[in-house]
Amino acid sequence: MTIPTKPLTLEEYLSYDDGMDTRCELVDGRLIEIAPVSDLADRTASFLYASFLNLGIPHYRLSMNAQIAVSGKLANARQPDLMVLSEEAAMALEGTKQRLITHDISPPDLVIEVVSPLQEERDYRHKRTEYAGRHIPEYWIADPIHQKVTVLEWVNGLYEEQVYQGDQAILSPLFPELVLTAAQVLAAKA
Repeated sequence: MTIPTKPLTLEEYLSYDDGMDTRCELVDGRLIEIAPVSDLADRTASFLYASFLNLGIPHYRLSMNAQIAVSGKLANARQPDLMVLSEEAAMALEGTKQRLITHDISPPDLVIEVVSPLQEERDYRHKRTEYAGRHIPEYWIADPIHQKVTVLEWVNGLYEEQVYQGDQAILSPLFPELVLTAAQVLAAKA
């Protein structure tokens, strides 16, 4: 991958193509290669994708490949493991070259991150702040390392969190009909 030497704007990032298929996020204007998705993270995101499909969420509102523009010192774009898009965001992304939810598109309803080794601070701290800046209504952190699922709900300008472990049923504020335990999510088994 050829990495540009100068920081990119969000507009430059949208049109950037080095001909490679490398997964990147934009962090403070710099392209940062995303580590390959682990088998566990992929299985967890796929399991949750199927769970939301079974709940009746249309497939076009679920994405494991879209990115979201977030605030930072310079331009930033993150790629969560799974997003449940708002209807407006899904329609805005239809037919786009790069699936990026820009600041002028409504945020997703739910963002889910699966914690990878050595990336805990990124998911618990940096992304929490960045997603709060976009007022994302619900943010999940599935953490197989510490065997817990943290559900953050946007309430009056801040995230309120609830932590679930083991056989505790996860209570999703936006999707109360979802019936999953933390153990099911972390093991990616129904």
